[in-house]
Formats: sequence, structure tokens, C-alpha cells
Amino acid sequence: MTQPTVRIFPDRASLGHAAATDIATEIRERLAAQDTVRMIFAAAPSQQETLDALVTEVGIAWERVIAFHMDDYIGLPDDHPQRFGNWLRRTLFDRLPFKDVHLMRTDGDVQQRAEEYAALLDEAPIDICCLGIGVNGHIAFNDPPVADFDDPLSVKVVELDEVCRQQQVDDGCFPTLEDVPRTALTLTVPRLLRAERLFCMVPGAAKATAVRRALRDPIGEECPATALRTHPACTIYLDQESARELS
Repeated sequence: MTQPTVRIFPDRASLGHAAATDIATEIRERLAAQDTVRMIFAAAPSQQETLDALVTEVGIAWERVIAFHMDDYIGLPDDHPQRFGNWLRRTLFDRLPFKDVHLMRTDGDVQQRAEEYAALLDEAPIDICCLGIGVNGHIAFNDPPVADFDDPLSVKVVELDEVCRQQQVDDGCFPTLEDVPRTALTLTVPRLLRAERLFCMVPGAAKATAVRRALRDPIGEECPATALRTHPACTIYLDQESARELS
């Protein structure tokens, strides 16, 4: 089994710069060999430095890049600032001339919305997935109680566990736990791992235990991020704080 490449940096800024440089190189190389590149992005404060640096990269034909994101809340209005699609629009999607941006809809019949998004993902291979790891070890919104490494679905409705919801408060995304939605749509673990290249950015002391578990625990749904160790082309970017339990 191929272990992820782990890179450790002094701080969040240097982590973000290095990750963005690597992601940009991957995009350029793929665009030199194919017509379009299809990418999945995570929406979280942990991704801010990487995405800010990625926007400044030159020599990328963004008009040939198709973008998706990996999860979003159910029950928030379409214009709510904490919807992940809106966060990514502000941070990335509206700052670059993407060929297409496929925002996840969670209004109306959410099961139908899941199937619609899965169909868009399945139109062609996903080249690159940019993700993080949650405090509870989740990837996307695959929290330990709902993660399934053999999930037959590509996108599904999930109930968020309390650790995950509390992280949204601790990250400053919502004022109280009661304000955080209880359900969401998420790409499943197998769907994420079908991307050909994974870049996983995980800064901050709050993630130190999750990082240790992801890299050291037995592979299993108790720590969904352990699934990254089954992927043949995954790089994990840490700072000194998130890496502190590895020594």
C-alpha cells in the first residue's frame, strides 16, 4: 500500500503557499495533456491560505478547469454566507474564470439533488481533489457514524455528528451549536478517492490528534481520514501545530 507523502511546514502561510504551488503544477501538467481538468474543492477555513495562494498562480488556463465542491448544508437559504458553495464563490470561484462551476443544491428534494450532483461528477473522471481533515477525522462530511468505505453512492444525505458541528462553531462559522445545521449533502469516501490526485491541507493545533489518527490508526471508518492511506497519489500538508503528535 502506498503511504501518503507528508510535508510539514513552519506555519499556515508556508503550508498554503507550498500546497498551492504543487496544485498549480499538477493543473498545468494536466492541461498540457488534455482539454479540461475537473477538480473538487473543500470549503473550510483550513483551506483559506491554499486557495488564496492558488488564485495568485500564473500560467493556468482556468477557462479549461471545471470545479465541484464536496459538501454543503441542508436547510440554509441559497444566499446564506455559510453555505459552502457561497464560501467557495467568495474565496475562489468568483476570483478566477473557470469553465464551469457546479454548485451543490440542497433545496427541495435533497435525494434528487444528490443524484443530480452524482450524475455531474460521473460525466468524466475527476483529476484533482483538494480536501482537509476534520477534528473528528472526517473527510468531506463523512463523520465516523456515517462514513462507509464501501459506499455504493457517490453523494448522500448525512446527519452531522456533534463534534463536527462544534468544529463549525470553533472555526467561527456559526455563533452557537444550535445555529449549525444538523444535516448535509456530501460526496462519499469512495467518490472522493476516485479522484486521480489528492492534495490534503491540514493546518492548526486543533487537528493534531486527527492527523495522528489518520496516519497511525488502523484503516477504518472510526477515523474516516485513514482512507487516504489507500490512495496511490495523496500528499498531506501539515504545519508544526498539526504535526505535533507525530513525533
